[in-house]
Amino acid sequence: MLSRILLWGIVWVACCEPVMAQRNYPPNLEGAKPYVYKTAGDTKLSLWVYSPDQPGEKQPAIVFFFGGGWTSGTPEQFEQQCRYLASRGMVAITADYRVSSRNKTKAVDAVRDAKSAVRWVRSHAAELKIDPDRIVAAGGSAGGHLAACTGTLKEFDEPQEDQTVSSRPNALVLFNPAVSFRAKPDEAEAQKQLKQLPSRLGTEPSQLSPIEHISDQTPPALILIGTKDFLISGNREFAAAMKATGRQCELDLYEGREHGFFNYGRGDSKDFLTTTKSMDLFLTKLGYLKGPPMVDSFFDASSGIKTPAGR
Repeated sequence: MLSRILLWGIVWVACCEPVMAQRNYPPNLEGAKPYVYKTAGDTKLSLWVYSPDQPGEKQPAIVFFFGGGWTSGTPEQFEQQCRYLASRGMVAITADYRVSSRNKTKAVDAVRDAKSAVRWVRSHAAELKIDPDRIVAAGGSAGGHLAACTGTLKEFDEPQEDQTVSSRPNALVLFNPAVSFRAKPDEAEAQKQLKQLPSRLGTEPSQLSPIEHISDQTPPALILIGTKDFLISGNREFAAAMKATGRQCELDLYEGREHGFFNYGRGDSKDFLTTTKSMDLFLTKLGYLKGPPMVDSFFDASSGIKTPAGR
């Protein structure tokens, strides 16, 4: 039953996942510096860099990929997380990638773009004052899938890029990601839906299923997901598989929350604030940030949002 629910959820993500508030595209990201990181045909793909107020040398970096079912979406989704992490001393980046509604592409093309973005950031580490050994890939839903792919998949690097520069990040922060495309052999309906996925993904589902590619090179990961999310079973399986392989994976569960609960502006933004604090604590444990989280004071001062006493 769980596999069937998971697979229907994946199909829903691939078809019509809503993006919070359908933000602007092209994005309008005040305070960020744009760079073109890739040209695919006639499409120029950019990423937007938020630098710390007091830039130093070899700072940690994080690259966010937006959600939208590989169909739509905008880099503006993670603007607020970027602003906050830049205030904490990270180089925070939100990246564009090709989606089907704008570019007539498949999910596999988005995976290629995500890997290109990580490689571009690492290859420009000196220019951006980034530590090439402390790069985080992050994202939500389909964007979480892309981030997970950069940390697990060995294939789908662009052949014309410098393969001596790794496209694998050093850590992962995944907000309700799609990390498993599986169906049990005895679930006929789920198997039927699984057969429809290749046309949406552009390749066989197993090739883009992060859980199938966990290895001793998979970086430490934080997963933030609600217990009522249709992707919950796949995320539990992914976390268990990571631990069974000896890899670090924290599964941060939010009771009663559904898909996309973490977005800025959703409801009263309490879950946005709580998940941002959890991300901060995870990055601090990795040594990427220092000191206690500053979520409360940063957002109270910049937007008037107050952090709740509990979850």
